[in-house]
Amino acid sequence: MRIVIVSALVLLVVGVQVWASPQWVSPRATVVFKDQTRVTAEIADTDDKRQRGLMFREALDQNEGMIFIFDEPGFYPFWMKNTLISLDMLWVDVHGKIVSIAQSVPPCEADPCPSYPPIAGSSALYVVEVVAGFTRQHGVKVGDTLIIEGF
Repeated sequence: MRIVIVSALVLLVVGVQVWASPQWVSPRATVVFKDQTRVTAEIADTDDKRQRGLMFREALDQNEGMIFIFDEPGFYPFWMKNTLISLDMLWVDVHGKIVSIAQSVPPCEADPCPSYPPIAGSSALYVVEVVAGFTRQHGVKVGDTLIIEGF
């Protein structure tokens, strides 16, 4: 009986620790900007991870973000459903060149949520999301090249 109770408590504690783990349990990459600022970005490289994105995140530090990796270059509009913080979105091509930027995109407050597309005709393999205001603060512009490390 005592072994069963101890085992149940261990399972409960382990379960709570896994459930309460930080969102950084996924693999991460480092995105290096033109001014050498480094951002640690959670990798969203599956449909499930790309659909969840930064939903329900209450805060994002200046050096944190997310990188969405797609299977092939394309035109990928984004939306902010269940996203609680404003973000800057950067569409990046296969060579690491920024092809479009959406600055200070607000959380969705309407249903349906508006969609934020990249510049018409652009093609991206990645989308990088960082805290709103990051691109202005660091002088990030369309045409800049990012270095993406760690995947």
